[in-house]
Amino acid sequence: MLDLEQARRDTPGCFERVFLDSAGSSLPPTPVVDTVVSHLRREAEVGGYVAANERRGDLDAVKTSLGRLLGAPAESIALSDSASRAWTSFFYAVPLRPGDRILLSRAEYAANAVAALQRARTTGAHVEVVPSDPSGRIDLDALTGMLDERVRLVSVVHAPTNGGLVNPVREVADAAHAVGALVLLDACQSVGQLRVDIPELDVDALSGTGRKWLRGPRGTGFLYVRPRLVTQLEPAMIDLHSAVWTAPDRFDYAPDATRFEMWEADVAARLGLGAAVDYLLGLGVDEVVDALGYRAQHLRDGLDRIPGATVRDLGDRRSGIVSFTMDGWEPDAVRDALAQRSVTVTVSHRSSTLLDMSARRLEAVVRASPHYFVSPADVDRFLSAVRDLAAR
Repeated sequence: MLDLEQARRDTPGCFERVFLDSAGSSLPPTPVVDTVVSHLRREAEVGGYVAANERRGDLDAVKTSLGRLLGAPAESIALSDSASRAWTSFFYAVPLRPGDRILLSRAEYAANAVAALQRARTTGAHVEVVPSDPSGRIDLDALTGMLDERVRLVSVVHAPTNGGLVNPVREVADAAHAVGALVLLDACQSVGQLRVDIPELDVDALSGTGRKWLRGPRGTGFLYVRPRLVTQLEPAMIDLHSAVWTAPDRFDYAPDATRFEMWEADVAARLGLGAAVDYLLGLGVDEVVDALGYRAQHLRDGLDRIPGATVRDLGDRRSGIVSFTMDGWEPDAVRDALAQRSVTVTVSHRSSTLLDMSARRLEAVVRASPHYFVSPADVDRFLSAVRDLAAR
């Protein structure tokens, strides 16, 4: 069982306020902060190159830890500075020709959508949207009807940023692979809060971030690429780390996912990412997932009992992201009023998930995302603050 008191002692910021924004950028635990700060201090003592060389083994271990978490070999993982960078690194490496089709979900994140539209404009490919079923998930029947040999890639957002929906990844992957399409999973909001097992999901690529549910530093991300697929792809951008200059007119790509990395990086942040993954593994992924899900459901149940508050989450399976609106209140005003009561939430606007929010006629929702270090008393404080706003 997860030790809540220890988790809170490792998270000093949670004593100052009720923190419900792990879907945005979570509070890093003390071991992560100590790892980052100590490396920066070492850089100040001996310089960045020497400090990085001293931690070469630890840097390599970051991929090993991510591999343990995801069920993937370390050589299939590339480190990046964000989930969006990781997603686009793979997406722009997939060859596209006129007439090729790219399928997006209705819950697609804006960064993915604009990249897909930009590539369609320059390659002659077509972007199409898979409808959602009545529960809000990707409509598998509709997807099956849309798939043919021209579909080059299907993008799936595992847990959308604007609410508690969880999409049926394995079912999508099976259908897409039946026609030879690739599946790119946006796991930005799922790794660290849901069980994410790559062999079970059977996706071709996966992008994720450190700063959200993993509780790592900002400026960290990662990309998984199916090992047999790596050598078939040429990244849009390379340098002397992702490739080797072997002759005046020749270079060779790195033979593994390293070809999707660039040489320059925030070493301290990457070490912090490794510390965050190891911290999660030490707690136990199942324990964290269960604790987080319990807190999210507590929030939803409490909001359902507050007149004027409406939970906006979709899906028959839900993530730890709780979205809601309040009658007579703009979401931004709710966020600001709660901040005055030392409660941190955020707002997901229409522009981040345009297709889904437009279909539901929502301009924005308040987003509360409790992590395992949030106590039952914190949840009660949040609900009490919402009741106060609803009564005004």
